[in-house]
Amino acid sequence: MTELEKFQELKHKVLLKYQEQYPFFQGNWKTFSSQDIQNLIGLIEVQCKQSISEKWIYTHLKPETNHKIPRKDMLNILSEFVGFSGWDEFSFEEKIVQTIENTSSEQSKTSKKWWLLLLVPLVVFWVFLNKKETASHTIQLKNEFTKEQVNSKEVKVFEVKDSVQKELEIHEGKVQVSNADEKPTKLVIKSPFYRSKTVVLNVNNSKTEPPKSIDLKPDDYAMVLKAFMVSDIKDWKTRKEQLNKILSDDLEVIVMLKEDLGAEYFNKKEFSQKLIVPTPSLKKLQIVEIKNDADNKIQFIRIKQE
Repeated sequence: MTELEKFQELKHKVLLKYQEQYPFFQGNWKTFSSQDIQNLIGLIEVQCKQSISEKWIYTHLKPETNHKIPRKDMLNILSEFVGFSGWDEFSFEEKIVQTIENTSSEQSKTSKKWWLLLLVPLVVFWVFLNKKETASHTIQLKNEFTKEQVNSKEVKVFEVKDSVQKELEIHEGKVQVSNADEKPTKLVIKSPFYRSKTVVLNVNNSKTEPPKSIDLKPDDYAMVLKAFMVSDIKDWKTRKEQLNKILSDDLEVIVMLKEDLGAEYFNKKEFSQKLIVPTPSLKKLQIVEIKNDADNKIQFIRIKQE
């Protein structure tokens, strides 16, 4: 540590000593006011029987950086103020402290190196043991007839293990199934446009390869309804006839409004009228649930606004 660095440390200790008497001061030398300077001068005079001028404090203590250290007699006064016999003892003590810190730092670095050398093999061994368990398997969800990937927004997949159900994220029609243990894993797949499906997997069983894809059977009436809502068909008479075939007479439609403002209710006649004449707002509606009656006609529809 250079003499300038030692002087900076002395300035820091003077500030801490001042705060012992004036704990309400929480600033630094830059914010040290003229009143603080007067207070400090008074403390030094009482404790050290020596005096320091206001100009000297402005010249040597207030600056954030110093280009040269002050006279030794002034350094002796400040060193005595913070508890040392003089500048020589303060410099000597700071040198010892720095040596101890450097030695401790080197020992700490050496200790960390040994710990790392011991830890790395253990981590590698643990990863090797758990590699099989932490692996995952990707499954593509496809339309059974077109063999195209399903729309991720239109399907929900739940992983069930030991009666615990967890919804999986779907990206580009694909789901990641984790290989957590040897127990069978159920995939429960739900969608308003496809038939519900449950698939039992045992992705860790070496004798049985997990499927690379799962085919979902479309619900024909639901797909027709979806086409009505997004298409630009102008033949309203044809629409009306087709809607009458796929919609149950006691149809109930719930449209959930944005911002949790409630919901709107439509019966078959009202909902059919809404579908017969396509509008831009109609394309912003998303079907989230469909239920069919005994004749497979659509009996209930839940829709949300996008």
